[in-house]
Amino acid sequence: MTTITPQNANEKVGLPGQGMTVALFITCINDVMFPRTGQAVTSLLERLGCTVEFPYEQTCCGQMFTNTGYANDAKGLVRGFVDTFDAFDYVVAPSGSCTGSVREQHEMIAERVGDQGLAREVDALAPRVLELSEFLVDVLGVTDVGAYFPHRITYHPTCHSLRMLGVGDRPLQLLRAVAGADLRELPAAEQCCGFGGTFSVKNPDVSVAMGNDKARHVVETGAEYVVAGDNSCLAHIGGLLHRGRTGVKTIHLAEVLASTEQDPA
Repeated sequence: MTTITPQNANEKVGLPGQGMTVALFITCINDVMFPRTGQAVTSLLERLGCTVEFPYEQTCCGQMFTNTGYANDAKGLVRGFVDTFDAFDYVVAPSGSCTGSVREQHEMIAERVGDQGLAREVDALAPRVLELSEFLVDVLGVTDVGAYFPHRITYHPTCHSLRMLGVGDRPLQLLRAVAGADLRELPAAEQCCGFGGTFSVKNPDVSVAMGNDKARHVVETGAEYVVAGDNSCLAHIGGLLHRGRTGVKTIHLAEVLASTEQDPA
């Protein structure tokens, strides 16, 4: 485990995260394909006064096994998650999908394989595992994080964050407070983008059709960037936007919030 701390610890005095140590759950896809998102979360939380720890023992949350019915294979990953993160007051993840899996599926997996002890441990840890916008708004009590992003943007609420976690308008509260940003309303925002992990593999034609609908609505807003809290969905939407040569780019919520006038995204 490594602890990431600001260069000047005195700068943390009076900040909303002062005295708070937070574990970063980076998630597989961010670690492998979108490392800038994890860097942005760290930068943002440090700016707000938190001390960020990154447990190297962390691995997959097991969502892929769970969603395809392999409960026995997922159990070891659930066990590993509890062992890695149980000591922390809060675990923050830049992913509604993986946070939703931990909070809504881990206890189910433990019970399905008959491990009641693990189920109790999961039940104690799960409420402390938060998606980034939940942590910022509900725990730190902030919506204006000092971000600067002078671009036209629109926000796509991903399915797990919207339906499983119920993050509501927390991401929008944060984006409305970003200096310089021109936030455009996304038509049919609550419609799924069609990614869905294994769904996109088993039903590729449906997945692409749903993604094309989402990409069309993004273009209709006139936005330069589409923002979301899950890079998996952004990869799907972004691929279709690129294929259509729209010029619209994708960016994770954390990267917008970490951006400042001195250090822009």
